[in-house]
Amino acid sequence: MARQALGKGLDALLKQTQEISNLPTQEAVQAVANLPELSVQKIEVSKIVPNRFQPRRVFDEEKLQELAASIKEHGLTQPIVVVYDASLDKYEIVVGERRFRATKLAGLTTIDAIIHKHLDDQQLCALALIENIQREDLNPIETALGYRSLMQKFFIKQVDLAGYCGKSKASISNTLRLLELEPEVQQALQDGTITEGHARALLMLTPGAFRVDVFNHIMRMKCSVRQTEQMVNRLLAEQNRAQERNATAEKQQNPDIYAFEQDMQEALGTKVEIKHGRNPQKGTLVIHYHSLEELDNIASRLKSKML
Repeated sequence: MARQALGKGLDALLKQTQEISNLPTQEAVQAVANLPELSVQKIEVSKIVPNRFQPRRVFDEEKLQELAASIKEHGLTQPIVVVYDASLDKYEIVVGERRFRATKLAGLTTIDAIIHKHLDDQQLCALALIENIQREDLNPIETALGYRSLMQKFFIKQVDLAGYCGKSKASISNTLRLLELEPEVQQALQDGTITEGHARALLMLTPGAFRVDVFNHIMRMKCSVRQTEQMVNRLLAEQNRAQERNATAEKQQNPDIYAFEQDMQEALGTKVEIKHGRNPQKGTLVIHYHSLEELDNIASRLKSKML
């Protein structure tokens, strides 16, 4: 079955759900009075199940305990949002899993809930992911996984996702890149052991054992983001110098390549490089220019050689 794009009514559904779930319970009751698709009532905690599409992987136990203590003393000030699943005779959480968990910790047996009469899986998934993302209530890896899940499940592009989540396309792209990091680096980012700044610096390095070694070093030394960036830039500079030395040595071993470079440079009046790949029979010819005028001059020389 082909994946479908998010429905046009999602923005309205998301706005309505967020606005009502942020109201105190009595105000929420009044707000849904004329909305046949919604109702507010107390339901048994035992009849509630977590959202299948919940993007949050980590719940801070200390903060849950603090919220539970507040609920025990003052009650739940804002209702959660659920949808009824007739096949299970259960209510699935749409918004408010932290409030639900804290209510259970407080020992309460019922909870105030806004009940959606019906939400399909697409709406349920989108509401759970976008609501969490917009609240900026997720760690960077949870956010990235949420983005990827939305894109894969609903076949939407980054630019469309940016519109739904109120982010720039560059922000979406940069966050998704965090999933390219090695598992141990992602776990440290989830745990808060390193920050997103550390992670973005590490992304500049070649994936694999070398990047993991650098990650382990910054963990041991407790490097700041600034220190990590400086280290990565230094390593990249060393790698570039090593590559240049290797290229020079290779050319010296092959005088024909060096001679060809010199001939091309004389003919075009600019720096020319021949770079080999892993296959010595293949490579790349690089012609440098430093202005559009210089590029026009090189193009003219090439054309004159071909005529």
